[in-house]
Amino acid sequence: MKLLENVDNILEKDPAARSRLEVVLCYPGFHVMVSHKVANFLWQRGMTTVARCVSQAARVWTGIEIHPGATIGRRVFIDHGMGVVIGETTIIGDDVVIYQGVTLGAGAAARMGSASRGKKRHPTLGNGVVVGSGAEIQGDIIVGDNVRVASGSIVLKDVPPNSVVVGVPGRVIYRDGVKVTSESVPDIEAEAIKSLKHRLEKLEHLVAAAPDINRESFEVPVEDFSTADSKNTQVVDDGTDPVDVFLHGAGI
Repeated sequence: MKLLENVDNILEKDPAARSRLEVVLCYPGFHVMVSHKVANFLWQRGMTTVARCVSQAARVWTGIEIHPGATIGRRVFIDHGMGVVIGETTIIGDDVVIYQGVTLGAGAAARMGSASRGKKRHPTLGNGVVVGSGAEIQGDIIVGDNVRVASGSIVLKDVPPNSVVVGVPGRVIYRDGVKVTSESVPDIEAEAIKSLKHRLEKLEHLVAAAPDINRESFEVPVEDFSTADSKNTQVVDDGTDPVDVFLHGAGI
C-alpha cells in the first residue's frame, strides 16, 4: 500500500506522468525509494555491507545516491533525481519534493573523518519541504515544515517553518508569507561589497593626500577608480570584516 501511495503521489505532483504503469517503469525517484526500503531494512538489522551494496546498485541504476542509514518519510518524491546525494544521518519528513542535483550533506563534519562516526551530521527536513535543483543543505541543521529552498542555494543554518530560502549562503527572504526586511536579515553580499568600496575609497583618499606620490606614474588616473567624492565619504570601521563573515557561511 505504501508503494502504491508513492505512485499516486508522483502522479499528483508531476504533470508529465500519465499512468501508474509509466511511473513504475520509468521514474527513477520511485525505483530508488523501493531500493532504499530494502537497503534500510538490511541496515537496521546489522547487515551494513549488504545494505551498502543495494544502495550502490540503486545509485548505478538511477543516478541517485541514498545512504541506507538515512530515514525517509512517506510520499517523498525525488523528481528526475540525477546527482541527488542523501547522507547517512539525514532525516526527511513526509511529502517532501527533491529535484535533481540536490545534496543533503555533512558539511564541516565530513572533514572530521571517523571522529564523527555515529554522530548526527546531516540535515533534518520537516514535512512538506521543497528543495530546488542544485541546492545544498549541509550539516546537522533543521529545515522546518513547508520550507522552500531555491535552486542553487547553499543552506548552512537552521531554517524556521514556512520560509523561503534563497542565495549563497542561503538566507530567508519570506517567512509565513511575509517578506523579511533587510534590517532583520541583512544582505551579507551587499555588506561585503560596501566594505570593499569603503576600503577602496579610503585608500584613494590616502593616496590623494600623500605629497610625495607621482600620480602620473599610475596607468589609470586616480579619479577613474571611483565616481564618489572621497572627501565626503565616511568610512565606518566597527572591527568586523563582512567579507570574512560572508566567506565563512553567514547569511540566514
